[in-house]
Amino acid sequence: MSYTAMYRRFRPSRFEEVKGQDAIVTTLKNQIQADRIGHAYLFCGTRGTGKTSIAKLFAKSVNCEHPVNGSPCGECASCRAIAAGASMNVIEIDAASNNGVDNVREIVEEVSYSPAEGRYKVYIIDEVHMLSTGAFNALLKTLEEPPSYVIFILATTEVNRIPVTILSRCQRYDFKRLSVEQIEARMREALRDAGETLDIEDRALRFIAKSADGAMRDAWSLLDQCLAFHFGQTLTYEKVLDVLGAVDTEVFSRMLRCVLDQSVSGCISLLEEIVMQGRDLSQFVADFTWYLRNLLLVKTSGEECEEAIDISGENLARLKEEAKMAQTDAIMRYIRSFSELSGQIRYAGQKRILIEMALIRLCRPQMEVKQDAILDRLRSLERTVEKIESGAIAIQAAAPGKADRPGAAAAPAKKPELARAVPEDIKRIVAGWRSIADKAPQPMKSYLKGAGLSLGGDNRLQIVLEEGMGFEYFSRNPANREALEAILTEFAGKAVEVEIRSVQDKNEFESSYVDLSQIIHMDIEEEET
Repeated sequence: MSYTAMYRRFRPSRFEEVKGQDAIVTTLKNQIQADRIGHAYLFCGTRGTGKTSIAKLFAKSVNCEHPVNGSPCGECASCRAIAAGASMNVIEIDAASNNGVDNVREIVEEVSYSPAEGRYKVYIIDEVHMLSTGAFNALLKTLEEPPSYVIFILATTEVNRIPVTILSRCQRYDFKRLSVEQIEARMREALRDAGETLDIEDRALRFIAKSADGAMRDAWSLLDQCLAFHFGQTLTYEKVLDVLGAVDTEVFSRMLRCVLDQSVSGCISLLEEIVMQGRDLSQFVADFTWYLRNLLLVKTSGEECEEAIDISGENLARLKEEAKMAQTDAIMRYIRSFSELSGQIRYAGQKRILIEMALIRLCRPQMEVKQDAILDRLRSLERTVEKIESGAIAIQAAAPGKADRPGAAAAPAKKPELARAVPEDIKRIVAGWRSIADKAPQPMKSYLKGAGLSLGGDNRLQIVLEEGMGFEYFSRNPANREALEAILTEFAGKAVEVEIRSVQDKNEFESSYVDLSQIIHMDIEEEET
């Protein structure tokens, strides 16, 4: 027997199984029980919210021989025939491919024939907004005054394209998107009732429910896809991320922290990881925008918005920490930038380049001319001034008379002079730097290979890193610096202390520091792959 897709197998067979559309279900059941059935209905809503499922349930109920509280019994001949798609009383029409005047005229002609069995003939016209103007006009009269045994159910995802003359002749029902909880609960209930013994992590099922974006049908399709890819295995959260090309929330946190630190290299490196993992870049942009939205809610509403955010306690704690690090106007600028990007990236050929440009703009607010970037630009200037005052950035006054001339450039910062004699232990460390870096654990190994080496005034080894994740790794966590000193001490055979310095880029290192690697011969070794 051929396999049946989950969204078809688990389509509701009773009104009680429908989730998230309580008002619509109650109204339709009351009409059936009171025998106050209308002749034309318009079901509106986004994809996968249950329009076609409820239309079929309604068709079953009005023709059911033994309805139970307005729901079909599912056992009589009429119910079984409709469920199998073999009933002559339920006619499903796809308006996307049958949208001409001639197609509607065929319907009008068929309407004159009463049902051979059962009480009603039900016409379900899906994607009705695709009908041409002439087709809508041909349907008008029949839709307004059909025979007593005919019911029209029109379904659409774009109600704004339905003519007013059609709208006025129908009872309109607006279908809502389902919440994550409703989708997850329905999936658990359906799998349990069907006796399915699938090994699925709770976290994985919840992520699928969230990824469905309010559409029950999409949730079943995603679960079907994940189970097929990992057939016979436990479906974990990580496996779902792999199949759907999604990114873990922890990555969004790392990306945000790189942006807040204005670390372009950190952002680009992290994006490289995402690309190498095969993640979907459009999905990354959408999910990162949503992450920023949650951050804004935490920043502006605090405890009041926890229900609206719908994330785990661990992720909420991380968001609260990051909310203290970011300014409200900056978060709103990030959201604006990535919202614009999500519209541009959909049909872009070079998605990665667009994302890199957006990240660089977030890290360098001085590149933006829009009004909401002004405060970020001022904060960036303040940080630069603080670094100058603290001595982190060296500056040199222009020679007298030169700065006064129009167009004269400021004199470059003076590079410190090298000590007359470089200590032997420092020489050995610089010469063997590649082998030292290879012995270090990750991520220290990567940071050390990109570091510059210089000598301080007290003959202490200076390790100079570009601003971002590498510098923070050593400066914010003293244990990491101590671990590095232990590696160097073991190599040199004597106690070694280091200074961790930062620069904005390699040009600043070359202009402000003496590069020991250019003076001392370094061993050439093949890097490990």
